[in-house]
Amino acid sequence: MNGKEVLLTPEGLKKLEGELELLKTVKRREVAQRIKEALEFGDITENSEYDDAKNEQAFIEGRIITLEKMLRNAKIIVQDDGQEDGVITLGRKVVLRDLQTSEEYEYQIVGSAEADPIEAKISNESPVGKAIMGKRPGDVVQVEVLDGVLQYEIVKVSR
Repeated sequence: MNGKEVLLTPEGLKKLEGELELLKTVKRREVAQRIKEALEFGDITENSEYDDAKNEQAFIEGRIITLEKMLRNAKIIVQDDGQEDGVITLGRKVVLRDLQTSEEYEYQIVGSAEADPIEAKISNESPVGKAIMGKRPGDVVQVEVLDGVLQYEIVKVSR
């Protein structure tokens, strides 16, 4: 991730900044307290509480470093970026219809750092994201997956 541009929506930027703040101000203190308490048990060679706390500390410090790098290289996706209406670009919301099942799915297209399928945010680098970038409502795209090829019709594009 050294120097690689990280594309974020304004909401994604706030979320990452909030996570970083939480890790630095709350989680660091919590894990330091756990380590202190574990050391009070004495011998650390067979102290699972100490080992768990040290592992959590390593994870937290690694995540802080990752978030700081991401934020340092962040480029904010401007929603009103002068792009033509109806064209799929970063930050836009899109409704896709699966041509085989007729089910519709709504997604927001975001950078890979912000992608979260649970929140219906897909990366522009994902197979579906790549297939639909630059397309318009009415276009049909094919997405190659392990089980074959999926076909989606682009139903709607919005900001």
